[in-house]
Amino acid sequence: MGAGRALGLLLGVAADAVFGDPRRFHPVAAFGSAAAALEKRVYADSQAAGVAYSAVLVGGTAALGVAVERVARRHWLTQALATGVATWVVLGGRSLAAEGTSMGRELDSGDLEAARSRLPNLCGRDAARLDTLGLARATVESVAENTSDAVVAPLFWGAAFGVPGLLGYRAANTLDAMVGHKSPRYLRFGWASARLDDLLNLLPSRLAALLTIGGAPVVGGSATQALETWRRDASAHPSPNAGQVEAAFAGALEIRLGGRTVYSHGVEERPVLGHGRNPDSGHVTRAVELSRVVGFGAALVSAVIAFFRK
Repeated sequence: MGAGRALGLLLGVAADAVFGDPRRFHPVAAFGSAAAALEKRVYADSQAAGVAYSAVLVGGTAALGVAVERVARRHWLTQALATGVATWVVLGGRSLAAEGTSMGRELDSGDLEAARSRLPNLCGRDAARLDTLGLARATVESVAENTSDAVVAPLFWGAAFGVPGLLGYRAANTLDAMVGHKSPRYLRFGWASARLDDLLNLLPSRLAALLTIGGAPVVGGSATQALETWRRDASAHPSPNAGQVEAAFAGALEIRLGGRTVYSHGVEERPVLGHGRNPDSGHVTRAVELSRVVGFGAALVSAVIAFFRK
């Protein structure tokens, strides 16, 4: 069982690197549409409604994964293929790298309007109020956080639990992106989705930080600064998970992240992570390179975990 799952994870990583997201009939998009439709029917300004909403969608998706796993595990090859397809579907490494690379190119050319229009593909910041420095910082922070959320975490849960882990995690993470905001509408209804996503990312975010520290020299960064900044600044971030990898990225790239962060639902004054210079388009490009290195490391670690897990 371990060999089939390990091979499947590596096949899925390779498929994501070569093909990127499925261009038509993407299962995650279908899940998002179903989640939006269910929200219209069950929404209420209460935590209880949000708990039920999250339980039905995440639990149902994980149950589908259990059914697939039970059928596929009868032979190591079918398990590898099922795991590979599920991994390909839930990973976002190539898409993240493509968006980050395009953002770096637009910032480098000084095309702020193009950069502002692209930022929503990476995060929910109010792009209209950001200058070049703000766009660069938002991009590096988003690349760092999404490296953990969209690459390391699904691979971690796939290694631990196979197809159910892959699908269940991606469902929880998608719901957090949809309703896990601090806006008036979702403050209570999205509470359960946000807390579940926080719980599921506790271990993967710290693994992502460690992989960032190890991979920093590959992109000309500082492993020493990454470790120091991670240990000193990560816990100051309002998120128990995003701060881990953002602090490690800040140290690795020897830049300063954090500070005033403007969302559509309000402004957050975040602590400063790192003590280097402010990021620019060059740091955006290096952040994408570091993200790729971390993703490669996560693939190897997850394959080893899966291989030895019975």
